[in-house]
Amino acid sequence: MAWFKRTQKGIQTPTEEKKDVPKGLWYKSPTGKIVDAEQLESNFYVSPEDGYHVRIGSNEYFKILFDDNKFKELDAGMTAKDPLNFEDTKKYTDRLKAAQEKTGLKDAVRCAVGKSKGKDLVIACMDFKFIGGSMGSVVGEKIARAADHALKNKIPFMIISKSGGARMQEAALSLMQLAKTSVKLAQLAEARIPYISLATDPTTGGTTASFAMLGDINISEPGALIGFAGPRVVKDTTGKDLPKDFQTSEFLKEKGFLDFITHRSQLKNKINLYLDLIQNQPVRA
Repeated sequence: MAWFKRTQKGIQTPTEEKKDVPKGLWYKSPTGKIVDAEQLESNFYVSPEDGYHVRIGSNEYFKILFDDNKFKELDAGMTAKDPLNFEDTKKYTDRLKAAQEKTGLKDAVRCAVGKSKGKDLVIACMDFKFIGGSMGSVVGEKIARAADHALKNKIPFMIISKSGGARMQEAALSLMQLAKTSVKLAQLAEARIPYISLATDPTTGGTTASFAMLGDINISEPGALIGFAGPRVVKDTTGKDLPKDFQTSEFLKEKGFLDFITHRSQLKNKINLYLDLIQNQPVRA
């Protein structure tokens, strides 16, 4: 006789009492690999099965780069205005409000200063989840102010780019940020303060055309998409087939646009090694 016998046929649990599997327990990479979410986090948000670097934001990068995740955020309350009264499928003000509520962010970049391997570092990190990491007036202004902080206190500066380009809702005002940020980086160079640019997936448009490619050293993560226009647009414009792996970080390194590509687990060590070497200081363990 079977050790278990159902006394009632069918599932008797009321719908309101049924429990769903919580979201976020598993992650599926583009290559189809299934990874436990906790394992993914402990592995710097890199799939251990195939090495795929999952897109992450400022919270995760600050945790990776700042000692004990301790830092002081700069200009945290700055938010965008709507000087053009822009409206497409919805008002720009409504789009901003929706993005802020959904992401918990004020805009597409966060800037902070803290210790990395025991020494001060200023980091400006973009968040793609805020309107595609688009670069508007706030992004340019916060990066410029972060550069000013680095300049005033003689602290190395790092920008982590993750952007779809300039923000169309601010038109020419967003394009002005290319010049503004470039001037600030030139001032850092004149003062001999190191600037590191980390291009992550994706780095495109006006971001690539300005601060993302102006580093004293330009680095990237494996497999990142980096370019001005997307591959489809380039192909349609030129009418030619594109090379294999076109606009990947590996392709750009081969062509000399990047100095090196680093696995996210080695990012903190690599950037601080570079800073020690360029500043002629003892190499930190």
